[in-house]
Amino acid sequence: MSEDDTSTTAAEPSFAELLESYSSRITRDIHRGDKLSGRIISIEKDTVFLDTGTQTDGVAIKSELLNEQGEFSYRVGDTLELYVVSSDEDVIHLSRSISGVADATMLKDAFHNAIPVSGKVTAQCKGGFLVDIHHIRAFCPISQIDVSYVENSEVFIGNTYEFLILQFEENGKNIVVSRRELLKQAMDARKQDFLKTLSVGAICTGKISRIMPYGAFIELVPGLTGLLPISEISWSHIEKPEDVLTSDDTLQVVVTTIQPRDGDDPKISLSVKQALDNPWTSVHEKFHVGDRVNGKINRLTHFGAFVEIAPGIEGLVHISEISYTKRVNRVEDFLATGDAVYVMLKEIDLIKRRISLSIKDAEGDPWMDASEKFKPGQSVEGILQKKEKWGHIITLSPGITGILPISAIRSSERAVSIESLKPGRALTVVIDAIKPEERSITLRMDTPENGNWQQYTPSRQPLPMGTLGDKLQEALNRTQRKK
Repeated sequence: MSEDDTSTTAAEPSFAELLESYSSRITRDIHRGDKLSGRIISIEKDTVFLDTGTQTDGVAIKSELLNEQGEFSYRVGDTLELYVVSSDEDVIHLSRSISGVADATMLKDAFHNAIPVSGKVTAQCKGGFLVDIHHIRAFCPISQIDVSYVENSEVFIGNTYEFLILQFEENGKNIVVSRRELLKQAMDARKQDFLKTLSVGAICTGKISRIMPYGAFIELVPGLTGLLPISEISWSHIEKPEDVLTSDDTLQVVVTTIQPRDGDDPKISLSVKQALDNPWTSVHEKFHVGDRVNGKINRLTHFGAFVEIAPGIEGLVHISEISYTKRVNRVEDFLATGDAVYVMLKEIDLIKRRISLSIKDAEGDPWMDASEKFKPGQSVEGILQKKEKWGHIITLSPGITGILPISAIRSSERAVSIESLKPGRALTVVIDAIKPEERSITLRMDTPENGNWQQYTPSRQPLPMGTLGDKLQEALNRTQRKK
C-alpha cells in the first residue's frame, strides 16, 4: 500500500463511525409534531409498523387509523403521512392526531406544529360547538365543522373527530379548532392523487351533486366535479335532465375532455352514454325495411316528427308520411310530443344513421282495396269536401275521394240543388270510373250524360184507360151543366 493510500484510508471515517453519525443525525432531526411519510411493513392485531426511512421504525395504533366507516382499509406497502407524537432510540410513535392524555403544553405544541388533535363534540352553542379535547374545552365555529353547508347541526353532537387548532390563547383557556381544514387537506390530497391517474377515456364512478337545465355536475372525488352535458346523458333524446337523473344517484361515466385551468381544478367533461353500447351498432340486426314497429314521438318540426323506435334510435316521419286520409298542413295539428305511434320503416341508412318512417303506411293504404269496395255504376253516399271550378271533390270513405266534374253537375236535373250544397253536406253519387293505380275515381249524378234518364227514373204504372175516360166524361158533364 502506498503512502497516498495510507493517508486516504486514515482520513476516511470507518463504517461504524458513519453508522453512528447517521443514527445520531436521525435522532436529532426527529421532533414531536414532525410529519413523517412511512410505508407499512407490518400490520398486527392492535398496531401498525412503518418504515420511516430511518434506522428507527415507526409504530401507530391501529384503531387511530380507521376511516369514517370504522374500517381499517390499508395494506402492507401502503404509504401513510403521520405525526410524531414521541420518539426514543427504539421506536417513533406516530399518530394522525394527539389523542389519549393531553395537557395544555401538548396542545400548544400541536397548535404551533399544526398537529391534529382528537376531540369530542359535546354541545351546540352560539355560533358553533363546544369540543372536549381530553378534558380541555375548545370552540369550533359552525362554519369549521364541515366542508359543506350544515343543515342539521345535531348530527355532530356526541361524535369524536380530528381537529386542527387555529387559535391557542391564555394558556389554553381560549382554544378555537377547525375540522374543515383537515377535511380540505384530505380532500386536496385525494383529489391530487386522483388527477394524477385521470385521463381521457377513463371510466369513473361519480355521484350526482347538482342538476341543471343543461346537464348535471358529477362529483368524482370529494371536491372535484365534472360536467355531464344533457346530450351525453343517454343515447335517447332527453328534454330535461331531471326526467332521468336524481340528485345523489351514482353513475358510471367516461371522461371525454380534461382542460387545465391556471390556479384551479381542470375542467372535466363526462359522458354516460359512451359508457354504454352504441345502439346503432345493432340496428341492422333489429330492424329491416318494411317492419311495422311501435315508437314514441320525441320532437316535432315544421317538416315532420322524430320518432324513437328503440333507446337511442330515432327516425323521421316526414309531413307527407303522416296521413293518407287527411291533408296535413301543420304537424302539430295531428301529432304531439310523447305520443305513442305505429310506424313503418321505409329506409335505413347506417352510414348517415338515418331512418325514414311512415305513419300512414303503418296504418294501411285505403286505396289497396278500393277496387273491391267501389264498382262502376255503384250508387254511394259521399260528403262534399271542397268545390273547385272544374268540379266537386267528394269524400267516399276515409282516405278516398272522387271527382264529380262540373259537366256532370250541370247535366243533372238536380244541378241547382247540388250547386247550393255547402262543404260537409252529404249527397248520393254514382261511380262512373275507377283507377286505383292512379288513385282516381270519377263520379256522376243519377242522370247519365247520354240523356237516357228513364233507366234512372223510378218506374210508374200507366193509369187504366177506363178511369181516364170516366174522368174526361165527368169533366165534360160539368161543363155542359154550367151552360
